[in-house]
Amino acid sequence: MPADIVDAVTAVLVCDGDVFLLRRQPYLAAFPGYDAFPGGKVEPGESEQPHSEPLLQCVPPQFLHALIRELWEELSFDLHAALDVDDVIAITALGAAQSPAFVPKRFNTHFFQIELRRQPAFVLDENEIEQSRWRKPAYWLQAYENGDLLLAPPTLAVLQALAQGVDCRPDLSFPQLRDPERIPQFEAVHGVRHFFVRSNTLPPADRTNCFLLGDDDQKRILVDPSPNGREELERLCQQAGAIGFDEVFLTHHHHDHRQYANEIARRFNVPIGMSADTESRINAREPRFLDGLCIKNYAGNDVITYWHSQALRLHAVPGHDEGQLALMPDGREFCIVGDLIQGIGTVVIAAPEGDMSRYFSTLESIIALNPRVIYPSHGPALGGVFYLQQALKHRREREAQILALCDAGNSLEEMLTKIYKNVDPRLLPLARMNITSHLAKLRSEGAIT
Repeated sequence: MPADIVDAVTAVLVCDGDVFLLRRQPYLAAFPGYDAFPGGKVEPGESEQPHSEPLLQCVPPQFLHALIRELWEELSFDLHAALDVDDVIAITALGAAQSPAFVPKRFNTHFFQIELRRQPAFVLDENEIEQSRWRKPAYWLQAYENGDLLLAPPTLAVLQALAQGVDCRPDLSFPQLRDPERIPQFEAVHGVRHFFVRSNTLPPADRTNCFLLGDDDQKRILVDPSPNGREELERLCQQAGAIGFDEVFLTHHHHDHRQYANEIARRFNVPIGMSADTESRINAREPRFLDGLCIKNYAGNDVITYWHSQALRLHAVPGHDEGQLALMPDGREFCIVGDLIQGIGTVVIAAPEGDMSRYFSTLESIIALNPRVIYPSHGPALGGVFYLQQALKHRREREAQILALCDAGNSLEEMLTKIYKNVDPRLLPLARMNITSHLAKLRSEGAIT
């Protein structure tokens, strides 16, 4: 197993047909805000002492001790005590699911179903768990299909298997996420088809999120297609084309959100949508890029299509890019925010299209709307707005640091050296842009001259 993959365990607790599901806190590093089963990573040095209890023989010792520890830490549930009083009917190994290579934090998660005679009185670890419930698998699947749950693929696969009956076992191999000839694709939120497309973007990211949205009886839009080359283009056209779409839509004008988008629109004979500002900036950078295409201009508050019969509305989110538009259903179940935040890497605010003051205001406005799930431009979905809050907090702290250095007489280059001591040298020009944008904001506010 590759060194960057960490073993983890998960307990699928079942009682009288009900399944226990919890919602992880939105500030956790792994799967923030996801609906999941209890569990966690296997710690280094986890005991490998075998257990004499017959029901536990299916669990390798190091995984068993991690499972016992995690259940106690998260739920104050003592598996030993439950076995002693015959509250455990059976423990079954369901298999293991390994995170694909494009995910920043990778796990090899071992799933164990624990069937109980009665529902324990859990005491939740509120540092890790926001809420929890026991419900039938059919209830959880309906909640997912309603767009109310944020699920990793293995969690969904287990719930689907449980709904089919006791003899059904989930397939946790997910070859479609590892096939080099396919673009990884899944729906963490039902109806949000998410493609992790290889793109020519800024490191450390190497993929840009592309989405296919729209109810079956409504216009379907392909958002931010930007494959990095001909082979990836063909993969995206094959997979998205098999589902079907009626329009290409660009959140903003940057190249890593639109490479080959014009060719895709021509190939499928569909219009391409964007803000008027995005159109003007593309024309300024690549005058022939949009030649011969039907252009549809949108603005904030426009309805572009429908998701689960709700209006999927556009929101103006300037700051990183003046013409950037986000997509969010009126129920605020999710928000595709473009480069307002990046799940991998840091957002660059650079003139002329970037403005730090507007970036601050936009972060504040989306945080106030409080969508349930945030889709960044790079990386997996995030539950809640915590990482938007962190981005705003970080920018405020950076601005205070820059103001202090400026008041002390430091030049821009001296600030760059002092603030970004251990940064990859390739990223220093981008860091310089962010400092410059902070200085422009401070000047506009009269904090510096």
